[in-house]
Amino acid sequence: MNAAQQACREQIVRLGASLFQRGYARSTAGNISVRLTAEQGGGFLITPTDACLGMLEADRLAWVADDGTQRSGDRASKTLALHRRIYGAAPQAHCVLHTHSTHLVALSLQGVWQPHDVLPPITPYQAMKVGHVPHVPYRVPGDAAVADELAGLIARAERPLHAVLLERLGPVVWHQSPAQAMALLEELEETARLWLLCNPRPAPLSDARLDELRQRFNALW
Repeated sequence: MNAAQQACREQIVRLGASLFQRGYARSTAGNISVRLTAEQGGGFLITPTDACLGMLEADRLAWVADDGTQRSGDRASKTLALHRRIYGAAPQAHCVLHTHSTHLVALSLQGVWQPHDVLPPITPYQAMKVGHVPHVPYRVPGDAAVADELAGLIARAERPLHAVLLERLGPVVWHQSPAQAMALLEELEETARLWLLCNPRPAPLSDARLDELRQRFNALW
């Protein structure tokens, strides 16, 4: 392990602690991975199976080769196949987060807005930073079929896809860095909270306003 990889390990520990302390992750639910550069040793780091994101240890993170072979650390998360397929389908992705965030899980239990969009575009930052978020029907945790479905959704998306909502299990998000992935997760969870709190439900942004956001900010929606 070199200094560059050690720095990445420590970043994952800080990220996990932040998500746990702020209630985005609880108990041993959720996982984090980061794609490593050649300088960092290649492959990717992923949190161990049944690890608490609030109590991660840098030296115990699983180091996995591109082909899925484990190089070191504790046994990789059971969602390993899911993370690998996302990295394969989204070359720009360098971090994947999965949590059981309360409001997003509640949304999947109550019923999403549409199968291909779990929430309507109700805030500008949701449209700008999050974009479309498809709903993935329930399968047992770790089922490889979910990984196949995600890869297909990424390939078929007309605009860049950065997140999905797994029924009863919560969001999976991916982005170019851990900081960007965390910000996306926060925005998505907050939008779900707003949607569930509002009664009556707010109207989506109009097509004209969405087009304005695309032109001025290259919005993902």
